[in-house]
Amino acid sequence: MYSTRIGNENKYDLASPKFQTAFAFLKRTDLASLPVGWIELDNGVRASIQRYTSFYEDEVYFESHEKYFDVQFVIEGEEYCGVCSRQGLVVRTPYSENDDIMFYENPDESGKVLLKAGDFIVLAPEDVHKPRLAAKEKMEIKKVVVKVPV
Repeated sequence: MYSTRIGNENKYDLASPKFQTAFAFLKRTDLASLPVGWIELDNGVRASIQRYTSFYEDEVYFESHEKYFDVQFVIEGEEYCGVCSRQGLVVRTPYSENDDIMFYENPDESGKVLLKAGDFIVLAPEDVHKPRLAAKEKMEIKKVVVKVPV
């Protein structure tokens, strides 16, 4: 799924070499056996292999990035990824250039997408998101977040 506002439909090329690098990595058959940590790929793309216990909605905050897309792919488990518009959000933690992240206070209204093992979501820099949300209950998750440069 890639969802955006009308007018942004041609802003990014999801068929570009950097996205092809990301999707080729996600098609590997050994993702479940990869250790937690960063893997440097081609075209400025990098992958973060993560393992964690999912959170309840009030335990985490929405975030956004400026320099990278997130391609979030669930290897094991299932989780929700909260999504909402950046418009009108209150900044909780100002943008960190070093970490390429900004956090927001949780808004009154937002949506969420259920990601099961094998599912992915592409989040552009303008997409505010809250990953790692418990689906039915907290559970162990193994996920890859591929960072694709803008």
